[in-house]
Amino acid sequence: MEKEPFRDLLLNGRSGSNFSSSHIIVLILFLLNIVLLLQAWPPPSTDSIAVDLIGIRKCAIETLHSDLSFLDKAFPINADEYLERRDRLARALFASGADAFVLEPGYTFQYYANTSQSDWEPWEPEERPFLMLILPLISESGVISAKTAFLAPHFEEGRVRMLGIPSREAQLDIITWEEHWDPYATLLRSHLFAKFGKLDDGRKPKLMIDEEMRDFISRGLANVGFETSGLSLEVDLVRQLKSPAEVEVLRAVNTGTVAAVRAMRPCLVAGLTENEVRDILDAALLSVGFGPFFNIVLFEEDGALPHGGFIVGNKKLSHETMVVIDVGAHYMGYSSDICRSFFIDSATKQSQFATLMGMLGMVSAPFKGLGGNPELHAEKLKVWEIVLNAQTAAATHLKANNTAASVDIAARQVISEAGYGYAFPHRLGHGIGIKAHESPYLNKWNTKVTIRPGMTFTNEPGIYLEGKFGVRHEDVYLVKENGDAELLTGRRATGAYDP
Repeated sequence: MEKEPFRDLLLNGRSGSNFSSSHIIVLILFLLNIVLLLQAWPPPSTDSIAVDLIGIRKCAIETLHSDLSFLDKAFPINADEYLERRDRLARALFASGADAFVLEPGYTFQYYANTSQSDWEPWEPEERPFLMLILPLISESGVISAKTAFLAPHFEEGRVRMLGIPSREAQLDIITWEEHWDPYATLLRSHLFAKFGKLDDGRKPKLMIDEEMRDFISRGLANVGFETSGLSLEVDLVRQLKSPAEVEVLRAVNTGTVAAVRAMRPCLVAGLTENEVRDILDAALLSVGFGPFFNIVLFEEDGALPHGGFIVGNKKLSHETMVVIDVGAHYMGYSSDICRSFFIDSATKQSQFATLMGMLGMVSAPFKGLGGNPELHAEKLKVWEIVLNAQTAAATHLKANNTAASVDIAARQVISEAGYGYAFPHRLGHGIGIKAHESPYLNKWNTKVTIRPGMTFTNEPGIYLEGKFGVRHEDVYLVKENGDAELLTGRRATGAYDP
């Protein structure tokens, strides 16, 4: 076997028989380099490193733009679908014994009227009621369809007509009221409810009130003679069951939001603050036409607060930081809501370097590049896997005819059996659509709600260890007619370095 004098001297402290002066020079130069490297170890404090925010933002955006295929199948909801939604609502109202559904500008208004958030936001705080009413009409053949009308201040009539609300009628049916009139009495006396004045039984018209309706409007309607009630199960289902077009938009915005986090992660460096990472991710989302509406970035013990708080934002990123990002964006009127927990890449590279140094006998003290706490690092990795296993268990229960409670319980059991049941304080998930949080809700007390094909849910178990760190994985699923639920976020996380 051929002698290797350099290796022999390095590992055994002696040279082979053919060791020459040139070998000595090479060895001296090698040792000098090692000494200089060890003098610079550990790396300089992140406080002294100038972070290139512009370069990092550019890196995240360019990486995201390298594959935008998640946008390919998403298209705006067409006018016919809005009309069909109202027809389905009309059938649900008839089945529920309601004479009309009433709502004001908000997310439900957006769902039935095709008004974007920027369209309806100026109306939202108004003290003057602007209402949409959907009534079931029954044809002679027994077909139920929707009649749509509006209540608006007279001086706002033109603005209502400019909203571009889909209609089967040549012109929108708008009941107007003057500023010195009672708008609710005006509605009751209108042609929409004229038949009730002719009924001998004295029955009041029954209005089903949208859950977003402000209380003073609900009371105003009741005070003039309407009978009001909350949503029925049948009416709730209209919005809970997603159409194929809705599913594709939800898939695009949720897959794209995950892709933005995944594209950003390799660009991140130690020294960035939570707020800086938030801003980098916002820029990436905006670059593909998404509108971020919440973005919670939490490092280490801040991650033990599931939704953060006003005191977070300035903690700095290190190679051993457990990062938790909970983010949502709008696209074509629909919402994303995803969460990823991860480490940045450099910790792995530093660990590999330290292992090499240990093999050569050049590092005698424990490696400090991973924050000097291998036990904590190991616990982070363990918790990360437990939460992923809990999410997997929940996904297997997201099937038609299961209860909402059973899905939550499946995840909770995995976390409890691992000894962390006390650290999973919130429900497993919720419905998602135009709003990020919609019914039904996946919690262990929700035993009477049955999951149905076409429903979409978040699946987001978490473990939060106060004063240490938190981990949460969140993906979005579509319940299918048969078999397992379909993932709408592209792919799940596979590891703490591949979220």
